[in-house]
Parts: sequence; C-alpha cells; structure tokens
Amino acid sequence: MSEELNTAGISDEETVLCGASAYSRLFYLNENFDSLPDEIKKELKILCVTHTAEVGGNIMLIFDEDGNLYFRTDANESDFSYDEIGSGLKIHALETEKRDLLEELETYYKVFFLGETGEEGKGED
Repeated sequence: MSEELNTAGISDEETVLCGASAYSRLFYLNENFDSLPDEIKKELKILCVTHTAEVGGNIMLIFDEDGNLYFRTDANESDFSYDEIGSGLKIHALETEKRDLLEELETYYKVFFLGETGEEGKGED
C-alpha cells in the first residue's frame, strides 16, 4: 500500500481500513477487513474513489488506538490541482451523511479487533 498511499504518518497504534489515491487511481482495502459484507466494502470504495476523483490527492480511513474512525487526506507537494478546502468540506459532509456506517465500523473494529464486549463505557446504575 505504501506505493499507492502516503502512510508515512501512520503510527503503530493506528490501523488503515481503506484508502484511495488520485495518483495511482487505486483503491486499497486492508486485507484484515475482507470479512466485511460486500455492500460495506462497495460503499467504502465508492466513498474513497469519489472523493479523490472530485478533489484529488489521497484519502484514508484510519482507526486510532481506541477504535475511533477518522479520515486523513493528503496530496503531493507538486499537486497544485488538489482542493484542500473542498476536501475538508467533503469530509465534513461525509461524516454527517455516513454517520451510521462510520459508527457501525467503529463498533465492528472495537469488538473484533480490540476485543471489547460492549460493556465498556457503560456506567453502573
């Protein structure tokens, strides 16, 4: 994946779910997530590829060490056509429009990768 996307800023505690690059015109899905339903994988591909086609650069969906999912975008320094403001606006819109999907992916990651049972974070009554 490092040839398609800039993963230089990814820490050991972070896990890339998927990403796309306007430069290589490729979509990447981390093989650890092959068990996701095909409809979810298709939706992730459409989300990432559409984003890079519209604003350029690269996009990645990344889980942090606590299982929170976030977007990271970047572009080559020589890419003067990359729309950084447009990218930020589109990410904000995606976070709103795809809130249910993103929350379900966070739950999936927390249960299957971090071993949480769903009891964490619940207070005692």
